[in-house]
Amino acid sequence: MSSSIIQLLVLAGIAVFLILRLRSVLGTRDGFEKPPVSNGRASGGRPDFDVIDGGPDHDIVDHVEDGSSSAKALAAMKMAEPGFMVGAFLEGSRGAYEMILMAYENGDLSDVRGFLSDELAEAFQSGIDARNEQGLTIEANFVGVREIALKSADFDRETGEGEVTVRFTGELTSVVKNAEGEVVEGDATEIKRQKDIWTFARKMGADDPNWQLVATGE
Repeated sequence: MSSSIIQLLVLAGIAVFLILRLRSVLGTRDGFEKPPVSNGRASGGRPDFDVIDGGPDHDIVDHVEDGSSSAKALAAMKMAEPGFMVGAFLEGSRGAYEMILMAYENGDLSDVRGFLSDELAEAFQSGIDARNEQGLTIEANFVGVREIALKSADFDRETGEGEVTVRFTGELTSVVKNAEGEVVEGDATEIKRQKDIWTFARKMGADDPNWQLVATGE
């Protein structure tokens, strides 16, 4: 018998041995088999994973520190009004910031009066009246909100009123003109950055969904 035939027989024997060995370890599968369904328990009848009850509300902890007084206040607001969402509130406050800011700059609060507390509406109107008495007008264009962040939150359990303070960084162009139309302040081509801290308030669970601006600062 030639050496090449002997080598073929040896290789064939090795192949058969390996096939039988693999079958004994892996078993065989004929046709289509559904994958095994886990019942979530390891041997001994205990779950093979950890079950976590609850967990942080990311709609809250994405904006304030978990466990802080602001986080607790926001959680209480959600209990008083389950539909309240912090993220949606901040998006709405962005639009309110632009609308109220530009109404003041343009000297006409009629469209935003319902979003202002009586005290703040009076203060804003006083500022507008003072400008008018001096013959000053403002020409402003809103560029956008560069930054927005929730600074703090508070909830009065007795009255059900929630307060949320938001930090804004807005960008706009603005010039002040005198009665003769001459520019006395600002540059129409220069974008200025303005930082404001505004506090909005609302009774949670009330039929009126609108928040009111109750305080401003820097």
